[in-house]
Amino acid sequence: MSSNKPVVPEAKEALSKFKMEAANEVGVNLKQGYNGDLTSKQAGSIGGQMVKKMIQAYENSMK
Repeated sequence: MSSNKPVVPEAKEALSKFKMEAANEVGVNLKQGYNGDLTSKQAGSIGGQMVKKMIQAYENSMK
C-alpha cells in the first residue's frame, strides 16, 4: 500500500523545501499547493533529482 504521508510528520516543511530546490535545479516551476498540471516528465525529473541528491548526501556521509 502506498502513502504520501511522511514517516516523520515534523519533516513536512523540510521535504517541501527540498522538493522546491530540486524542481528549481531541473528548471520546473512549482507553486505552493496543488501542482497537478505538471507533465509526467517534469514530475519524474523532480523526483529523480531528489533521489540523486539523497544518494550524494549519503555517499558524502560515508567518507
